[in-house]
Amino acid sequence: PAPALAPAARLLLAGLLCGGGVWATRVNKHKPWLEPTYHGIVTENDNAVLLDPPLIALDKDAPLRFAGEICGFKIHGQNVPFDAVVVDKSTGEGVIRSKEKLDCELQKDYSFTIQAYDCGKGPDGTNVKKSHKATVHIQVNDVNEYAPVFKEKSYKATVIEGRQYDSILRVEAMDADCSPQFSQICSYEIITPDVPFTVDKDGYIKNTEKLNYGKEHQYKLTVTAYDCGKKRATEDVLVKISVKPTCAPGWQGWNNRIEYEPGTGALAVFPNIHLETCDEPVASVQATVELETSHIGKGCDRDTYSEKSLHRLCVCDEEWHHYVLNVEFPSVTLYVDGTSHEPFSVTEDYPLHPSKIETQLVVGACWQEFSGVENDNETEPVTVASAGGDLHMTQYFRGNLAGLTLRSGKLADKKVIDCLYTCKEGLDLQVPEDSGRGVQIQAHPSRLVLTLEGEDIGELDKAMQHISYLNSRQFPTPGIRRLKITSTIKCFNEATCISVPPVDGYVMVLQPEEPKISLSGVHHFARAASEFESSEGVFLFPELRIISTITREVEPEGDGAEDPTVQESLVSEEVVHDLDTCEVTVEGEELNHEQESLEVDMARLQQKGIEVSSSELGMTFTGVDTMASYEEVLHLLRYRNWHARSLLDRKFKLICSELNGRYISNEFKVEVNVIHTANPVEHANHMAAQPQFVHPEHRSFVDLSGHNLANPHPFAVVPSTATVVIVVCVSFLVFMIILGVFRIRAAHQRTMRDQDTGKENEMDWDDSALTITVNPMETYEDQHSSEEEEEEEEEEESEDGEEEDDITSAESESSEEEEGEQGDPQNATRQQQLEWDDSTLSY
Repeated sequence: PAPALAPAARLLLAGLLCGGGVWATRVNKHKPWLEPTYHGIVTENDNAVLLDPPLIALDKDAPLRFAGEICGFKIHGQNVPFDAVVVDKSTGEGVIRSKEKLDCELQKDYSFTIQAYDCGKGPDGTNVKKSHKATVHIQVNDVNEYAPVFKEKSYKATVIEGRQYDSILRVEAMDADCSPQFSQICSYEIITPDVPFTVDKDGYIKNTEKLNYGKEHQYKLTVTAYDCGKKRATEDVLVKISVKPTCAPGWQGWNNRIEYEPGTGALAVFPNIHLETCDEPVASVQATVELETSHIGKGCDRDTYSEKSLHRLCVCDEEWHHYVLNVEFPSVTLYVDGTSHEPFSVTEDYPLHPSKIETQLVVGACWQEFSGVENDNETEPVTVASAGGDLHMTQYFRGNLAGLTLRSGKLADKKVIDCLYTCKEGLDLQVPEDSGRGVQIQAHPSRLVLTLEGEDIGELDKAMQHISYLNSRQFPTPGIRRLKITSTIKCFNEATCISVPPVDGYVMVLQPEEPKISLSGVHHFARAASEFESSEGVFLFPELRIISTITREVEPEGDGAEDPTVQESLVSEEVVHDLDTCEVTVEGEELNHEQESLEVDMARLQQKGIEVSSSELGMTFTGVDTMASYEEVLHLLRYRNWHARSLLDRKFKLICSELNGRYISNEFKVEVNVIHTANPVEHANHMAAQPQFVHPEHRSFVDLSGHNLANPHPFAVVPSTATVVIVVCVSFLVFMIILGVFRIRAAHQRTMRDQDTGKENEMDWDDSALTITVNPMETYEDQHSSEEEEEEEEEEESEDGEEEDDITSAESESSEEEEGEQGDPQNATRQQQLEWDDSTLSY
């Protein structure tokens, strides 16, 4: 048995047990401890958070294992992108890290709470104690990832020349970074060199010197921006600064040259014009628009034909004027160019006392005292000693009047006078109902002057924009029509306060499409000589046709207008207009009025109002009339020749023109041949007679006998003299060639016979005992037959020449006679060579 414990041992064991119980009760007695607040900073491109103070949890149970150690941190909050990690359990050190990439632009800072907890009583982690909740504030540091961007794509401003500006305009850029350092724009810079502008750090642009409109109308600047991180804008901005000249009152928005295409109707001459008053208060504005056409015809494009090309203007101011006298006894009203006119001086005209002098109507003359000298050009009136003395008409008007109309018992209305003086061209003003309110408009009867007056400048501008130029002529006179605007501006004190300079421009009337006048008909025909000798003669242009066409360019329709490969097409259109001249001229010899003439129906000409003049060269028709009238007149033009037997043909040429030769037709030529009917008896005698005894006049009839005139057609064509000459020359040339060939062949045959004779002499037979008899007729017949064949060939070709012309035939016959005379001696020689040797014959 174990011995009983000693009292001391028992006391020690009790003490140990008691001490062990006390240690057991003190394990993990304290909670971890954290700072109440933490502040952290984290960069966008990093996940480690730098905390102040550092994250350290303390536990008073240290250095006990487990109870004095920190096993972890816990973060409280929703969607907190951070977590806390223990770095050292014994010291309680930890770190906070981001779980994902942070974006300062989305969220700049975060706040949450954190707790630390120890390891408990043992490895099993029981009886874990937690610290209090500490607050953590984390700020996300920005990274300069965004460049500055300008708010506007471009900037515009307008400055007035000669001024120095503190600020013209401001450019402004923005940066998407979140921090003040990187999101603020610290500077701007003008990239364009050598410009008189500068920009400050806030983006304000100003000029460094006074600008001049004459030097530069507009400046274009390129500006960039930098943020405080020195990052430059990815795209620079364009700044346009326009320089406006110093404000000067006047009309603006008009063109110096306005082109007018004939046939297009009315053309607005000031479609964008407006009056600049430089913000001055204006009470009323009066504007006068004047079209200058004094250099065109009778003061304007009124007539087709220029009077200055027909007459010399030498009266008064060397201009044409239109006068109207309305006589309502005893008052007389004078209208000059459609406007009533008060003469500066009126010559005294005494009434006629009862006398035997008949009533006279004069232009420009008056009844004055007879000075004893007949001088119609007398201009100074003679003082009348006693009324009713020895007086007479003097101071006559000597010149040309464009026309004179007397309307007895009637007075011309003012509208009628205006209509008479109206030009074919002028200014027109058609103001819509919603425009030009309160504007007073006055138009001159000539339509060359318009006066507009109004208080509202805007309404006056609208009315001015509707002024148009109109030329109603088919073929207007091309050239310049000058335009002028004179203005008067009144302020509220009824004084002229603003001076507006006049506007000088011009309307260029383009060349109209030129008409092509075409003459067509029968160019060649023949008539019997009896028709030429008849009283009616021969109509030269029985089927004449006169037309006029204009070629226009037609643009392609639809999408073809935008396609550069599509070309404009030309279209010919027939137009109707007047003619003023048609000239018929004879070609070759001039007209011999003793035996030929051109005649026309004078009664028909008087009805048409066409004048005619004739000369040795032909006939000229003048007068403004339609193409149809000229056709009708020319259809009746006749040619007579009362000695047609000596005539083969006659040629004429016709040319028509319009506008004093401005448009000329083609040359229409007509050739008329005379058909001669020959007498059969005379024809036989001429053929039998020798050519040298034939009269030249009759020889022409012999020439014509070569044609088929046994039953002549009235419209048969007879060859001209040139054709006959050509045929004669060709026939003579052919005859000479044949004659030369014939002679060459004859000479060649004689040479061959001589050679054959020589050979025979070299090879002579010993004919001492031989007698050879040759039949001479056989050789002669062979030679004679060959000569006849050659002569037949010659005769056949000579007969061909006879068919072309009898003269060639006659020459051929005479040549053959000469050839025959030359051939007779040759035949005689041949016969002598072929005589019989009858010395050995016995009879």
